[in-house]
Amino acid sequence: MSYKTTDGLMRHLRSNGIAIYGSRQKTQLINTGYFHGYKGYRFFKKSSIRLPFVSYDEIYATIQYDSKLKSLLYEKIMFIETAVKNIALESILVKADSENIQAMYDKVVSGYHNAPASYNSKERCKLQQNKLNLQNSIQSSLANAYKKNNPLITHFYNNIGYSDVPIWALFEIMTMGDFGYLLSCLTDDVREHISRKIGINLASDTKRQLVYKYIYALKDLRNAVAHNAVVFDTRFRKFDPAPAMKSCLINEIGLPYMNFDTIGDYIILMCYYLKILKVNKKSIKIFIRDFERITDEYRNLVNPRVAAIVIHPDLYSRMSILKNYI
Repeated sequence: MSYKTTDGLMRHLRSNGIAIYGSRQKTQLINTGYFHGYKGYRFFKKSSIRLPFVSYDEIYATIQYDSKLKSLLYEKIMFIETAVKNIALESILVKADSENIQAMYDKVVSGYHNAPASYNSKERCKLQQNKLNLQNSIQSSLANAYKKNNPLITHFYNNIGYSDVPIWALFEIMTMGDFGYLLSCLTDDVREHISRKIGINLASDTKRQLVYKYIYALKDLRNAVAHNAVVFDTRFRKFDPAPAMKSCLINEIGLPYMNFDTIGDYIILMCYYLKILKVNKKSIKIFIRDFERITDEYRNLVNPRVAAIVIHPDLYSRMSILKNYI
């Protein structure tokens, strides 16, 4: 199996039209990596859309832009995850009138016997299957946490006087994806209760689905940030946004459109959550300005053809609308 030395990789890049010379750029290539760095950032969204780089400085600037985005997003997305989990937890405890997981299954999770009256047998069976899938997922998470000797879980199974893990402890080990699935399995009235507590505008959400669909959207971004994957071009997106996800933000903020195709769309979604979660307005506007600043810095470091692909032409006008909404 053949491989290239760093000098060989530099020659390979030059043969492909990328100017790269000297010890500074050699060090940058070593530190960012050829496969994680250049090969991961040479395209936008998909491999068929190649970014027209002419210098390794532009590639490095793109890697740094992506890194700065992840640093900017991390704190805010973790805050949103924690806040929404805590609000949902309180609503579930109130509606279940217990901290027992079985009580949660019986009282707040949809199934065959508590489905809406309008549901037919096939629809009821689907709810019941989702409930069973949820139970399996939760049991698997608890078993995995116990196997890893997580004290949050072993404490309840290993001590006399405890028969099961309470709901609040389950929430501590639940991934964002698992949390979204739990929300999707709750009864409509419980999802509405959580949505109202968060502050989601329900006018566009007749099926009370936004509370979990937005979590799925944020989950994709959160996981990309946490695992140091590429985020600047939203290639991390795994879901097809529902019409209500778009119309809610369009109507609330006054945007011309929403499609979750650009990182700007995720900035908008996060700012919407920060606002309804009553985060200080100044803090949110600083977050938006920081995003604009690092994007401006990036624009000045790449050629216009690269900038035109990476930075959407109406990004700044939409950020202006967003700041007015805040």
